[in-house]
Amino acid sequence: MTTILETPRLLMRPFTMDDLPWLIEMRTAEAVSRYMGGSRWQNPEALRKRMAFYIECWHKFDFGVCGMMLKETGEMIGTAGIQPLEDTGEVEVGYSIIEKYWGQGIGFECAFAWLDHGFEHHGLERIVAVAHPDNKGSRRIMEKCGMQYERTEEHYGQEAVFYAVSRERFRDLKRGLDNEP
Repeated sequence: MTTILETPRLLMRPFTMDDLPWLIEMRTAEAVSRYMGGSRWQNPEALRKRMAFYIECWHKFDFGVCGMMLKETGEMIGTAGIQPLEDTGEVEVGYSIIEKYWGQGIGFECAFAWLDHGFEHHGLERIVAVAHPDNKGSRRIMEKCGMQYERTEEHYGQEAVFYAVSRERFRDLKRGLDNEP
């Protein structure tokens, strides 16, 4: 399958239904599922529907959540991409990573790449992100990507913090990073 995005350490490609067993294993792990609605949302039947949604997004919008692999080994280590946020009319950036790769900057690397892709290749004016309020790692990633907290509201059946960034603000941040020594 075609690689959609590449970063210094990562390759990202659209899912196929053949990836469903991996997604179920990854997302039902307690460390990951606790921030994603628990077993109510991270169970085989719900994930089968979610996988179909991820694939449908690629057909409808030419973007969606992908499988994320380490370039060096080809190991699938998480999911990342942009997709419609429920029925809000907004597009969200999302990412989930298996626990053994937490704290290595991978979340920022993939989120930043997807924000750039959404703004530069799809002409989006604004991208949002939501996370469980206790997910400090995800909140740090959003803030490091220039996203700002707007409110707390329900998404995916649970309370969530809601962050957003405009194309202009993201471009300013990117220019600043490009000019760092």
